[in-house]
Amino acid sequence: MYEVWLAMNIVWEIALGIWPVLLGAALLWVAVVATAWTRPGTRWRAGLPAALGVGVAVTAAAVVLVPGWTRSTLSELAYWVDWANLLAVSAGFGAAAVAFAWPLLAMRRAAAPR
Repeated sequence: MYEVWLAMNIVWEIALGIWPVLLGAALLWVAVVATAWTRPGTRWRAGLPAALGVGVAVTAAAVVLVPGWTRSTLSELAYWVDWANLLAVSAGFGAAAVAFAWPLLAMRRAAAPR
């Protein structure tokens, strides 16, 4: 349990170091959602499957790319907590991708009938 608590503290400390970026992303997300919410013809349900696909793709890419960003490799992940952290960070990237992709994809207009 100590390892999980330590990992949570590390993530918190990283977030404190990049809080302006996180704040900017949050404000951008609020603007995108507000735009989608007020735009007529936004189809939330229609945009969700594609947004989830984007999230899965981003999560899979993050599993491969995150170790390199941290100057590590997949072969160095020997402990279950290492794998749990990698999957959690990757899922976070995927969730952020879904959060941004869903309103954008929901705003797409339906294809013109033939």
